[in-house]
Amino acid sequence: MPNDKPLGEIDLDCWEQYDDLITDSLWLLGKRDNAGAHAADYWGNFAPQIAHQAMRRFTKLGELVIDPFVGYGTTLIEAVRLGRCAIGVDLQPSCVDTARARVGQAAGASDARAVALVGDSTRPETAAAVQEVMHQWGFTHAHLLILHPPYHDIIRFSDDPSDLSNAPSIEAFLAGFGQVVGNFAPLLAQGRFLVLVIGDKYARGEWVPLGFQTMEVVRQHGFRLKSICVKDIHENRGKRGQYHLWRYRALKHNFYVFKHEYVMFFEKTNP
Repeated sequence: MPNDKPLGEIDLDCWEQYDDLITDSLWLLGKRDNAGAHAADYWGNFAPQIAHQAMRRFTKLGELVIDPFVGYGTTLIEAVRLGRCAIGVDLQPSCVDTARARVGQAAGASDARAVALVGDSTRPETAAAVQEVMHQWGFTHAHLLILHPPYHDIIRFSDDPSDLSNAPSIEAFLAGFGQVVGNFAPLLAQGRFLVLVIGDKYARGEWVPLGFQTMEVVRQHGFRLKSICVKDIHENRGKRGQYHLWRYRALKHNFYVFKHEYVMFFEKTNP
């Protein structure tokens, strides 16, 4: 059954005190939070403010968060800062090494546990390895999934053909993403939330709606869509210092420059 009560630490008797929690669908987050162990030195980083908002709204102290695309550990760092437990997975051992080091820097602020594992999240054995850690920690299910996959081939993260950023087509990318959702959805408790952070892409003169395509993949795995939030984008590493060039290209080729990403929230309703 759907869960219609607050899942986080919100006390509705004093709901007005939570003025730092976003409840609108337009997220003007500004610059990325680089406090503490957070850093903006990885192409695939997403804003820690997203993980912060999701965990505050949809988890309690001591509950478990899973991130199958953990990168340099943004989710893990924020989980430790907020007193949540977290398990992250990444295909690249170098990313996992960095994530582990940064979680170690943040660990002094909390007794929460966080671990990064090397693995291919499209493979069932990777989810099984995560489940083994869950059981060691005493969890039967996770309480939040955060997914920030590659935006197909916009950024090539590795030479590994298993990397979703190397998928030969949109169809192959979506199939691989569906495998990830299918592997990790069973680890999430019923009535709990999956957060998808995703942007679109532009290819051969056409806007490719990755956000809505991946949204449909998640819905097909037993989730109902609760919200689509739109987040502002500031200059990323690929476009830094090139504002005028991209504006010229947009005017010349009749398109609009990306200034937004999606933060989509789904509730697990089908076991």
